[in-house]
Amino acid sequence: MYNVTQHATYETKNIRETAVLIGVHAQTDRQFNFESTMEELDALSQTCQLNVKGQITQNREQFDHKYYVGKGKIDEIKSFIEFHDIDVVVTNDELTTAQSKTLNDNLGIKIIDRTQLILEIFALRARSREGKLQVELAQLDYLLPRLQGHGKSLSRLGGGIGTRGPGETKLEMDRRHIRTRMNEIKHQLKTVVDHRERYRNKREQNQVFQIALVGYTNAGKSSWFNVLANEETYEKNILFATLDPKTRQIQVNEGFNLIISDTVGFIQKLPTTLVAAFKSTLEEAKGADILMHVVDASHSEYRTQIDTVNQIINDLDMDHIPQVVIFNKKDLCNEQMDVPVSKSAHVFVSSRDENDKQKVKNLVIQEIKNSLSPYEEIVDSADADRLYFLKQHTLVTELIFDETQASYRIKGFKKL
Repeated sequence: MYNVTQHATYETKNIRETAVLIGVHAQTDRQFNFESTMEELDALSQTCQLNVKGQITQNREQFDHKYYVGKGKIDEIKSFIEFHDIDVVVTNDELTTAQSKTLNDNLGIKIIDRTQLILEIFALRARSREGKLQVELAQLDYLLPRLQGHGKSLSRLGGGIGTRGPGETKLEMDRRHIRTRMNEIKHQLKTVVDHRERYRNKREQNQVFQIALVGYTNAGKSSWFNVLANEETYEKNILFATLDPKTRQIQVNEGFNLIISDTVGFIQKLPTTLVAAFKSTLEEAKGADILMHVVDASHSEYRTQIDTVNQIINDLDMDHIPQVVIFNKKDLCNEQMDVPVSKSAHVFVSSRDENDKQKVKNLVIQEIKNSLSPYEEIVDSADADRLYFLKQHTLVTELIFDETQASYRIKGFKKL
């Protein structure tokens, strides 16, 4: 069974490649919601500028080891390709070398799997030197076991999707050259990571409080990062807009300094190689005192998305870090919809609403208090440096001047 999807078309100088999406709903796979993964595949394809003409799905007990789909489904896919003049087949799962070769031999056009599609977007989005190195490493890691027998699926015929990043010369390298390049990249990345580690250690020594924004891709993390940090990062309504770690210092409570970090968005079926490759963007989150989990409350599958994010947080041994949940995009929600709730402290807001900015800051301040320890201190009025330090590095809740003692009595919360 297949359905043709209608998408608005626009006049552009470059003609977009046409694509058909192929998905197998394996009955043995109960971890993911099949319909939502196919919707994501469509969104990923749109982000890659593919003109999606439709999708063909199949229910099977498990994936076919040779063809991915059942052998009988190949003729249906062939007919669709010929009728709609399709350039690219996109599969909803990572293919083995054998599956990719068999599909390529039978269909005669470019085959792109879900992992390649995500890598393609990563190649488009990476801006920093580190981000570009991470993309190249992930691409080479993907290519290494697939150097033989890929035919057209890894060729650069006509350019287009699947041809960015490691180019023709790299594809023709032997395994030894690829391994050498991967080792070079790892060495360069280690230098960058060590450099950031030194910064992070310095922050921890200075007892700087850290908040990391986490969440599903396109949930609105960068929007809230911009609102809280008062600046522009790459904010767009597309998948994986943020690939490079962004870290900024902000002030709350009239002086309390904290570090806020934006991270790459999570997605269902994110291949483990990609989680490893972009571990750098999550390293900032691992050292955080609070995780600010941003959720697109207007999305029909937002509960599934929350579970996906929490599963990855668990996999990265970050589940001990306290969470606050920002149910975002209130402005796009249906009025009849129930107000979303969470076991964690939460708020239902829109990053476009000026009043909601303070709601989020209040929630953050309350959670900071919960995660710090209360303290009291008497500071001599002449000790301006100590006063300044406490205002910057602790959350001051009470500051009373005692005229008889010429001193300040300070109450607040601080890191132990």
